[in-house]
Amino acid sequence: MRHLLSTHKRLIRLIGILIILSIVAVYIGLPTVMALTVIAPEAHADGAPPDRFAMITLMTDDNVQLAAWYAEPQNGAAIILVHGAGSGRESMRDYATMLQENGFGVLALNLRGYGDSEGRINRLGWNGTQDISAAIAYLSGRNGVEIIGGLGVSLGGEVLLGATSHYPIIRAVVADGATYRSVNEYTTLPANRPLYRNFTQHVFSFMVTVLSGDIQPEPPLLESIQVADNTSFLFIAAGNEDSEVAYNHLFHETMPDSSLWIIPDVGHTGGFNHIPDEYEDRVIGFFNQVLLTP
Repeated sequence: MRHLLSTHKRLIRLIGILIILSIVAVYIGLPTVMALTVIAPEAHADGAPPDRFAMITLMTDDNVQLAAWYAEPQNGAAIILVHGAGSGRESMRDYATMLQENGFGVLALNLRGYGDSEGRINRLGWNGTQDISAAIAYLSGRNGVEIIGGLGVSLGGEVLLGATSHYPIIRAVVADGATYRSVNEYTTLPANRPLYRNFTQHVFSFMVTVLSGDIQPEPPLLESIQVADNTSFLFIAAGNEDSEVAYNHLFHETMPDSSLWIIPDVGHTGGFNHIPDEYEDRVIGFFNQVLLTP
């Protein structure tokens, strides 16, 4: 009998240890692994620039060289084109061509750490405002550039939205698939405010800070949008992504004068590939109205 009780206690102790280890793995280990992927080096290489584009180099305020493609505008307006977290400017080649063929100048850059840009990568875009600053400095010194806009997908959209409060010279932004960059922005959705929903995000953001030395960007996206009263916005969200739709409704409600386009039956940033003609009409129409209309 005593042997059975001892065995029973050992079994309970083992189960307890397994439960604790599982909790640690889910709530500590998994966010830490995700944080490591945020700063893992980028191995992707870019091809030659599209037709009528030149390869250029930008310099940030903290002395990081960024690689970019540039095409001069035919209509006086230049668009800063920013890629997503998965790859650099190569993924934006078709967007760049679409904008250029409609007369816009295009500056398609690799954020720091991507492709042939220098610097340490952060796939959350926490250093993105400094990179946008370098793009603005370059365009501000170019003949023929009279007004500046921006188009970003996913991470690129978030980077541009975060930069608008710092740089009111960006007069129009198309943000396709933007959601959040940090735990402060994650909890702007009411559904994400309970601790059981956001605890892992807190751990994740903390570990990114520890591992990279980067700090969460300020101000948060909603505050950045609110103070950017010199900028017009077109928010685009994929209809199949409920969370993405919720965030973009929140962006739109924050800036009632903005435009919101929910594209049905597509996944994250899938609109351009799924309905390229309508996508071009919407985006070019928005830029024409905001940047080219007196």
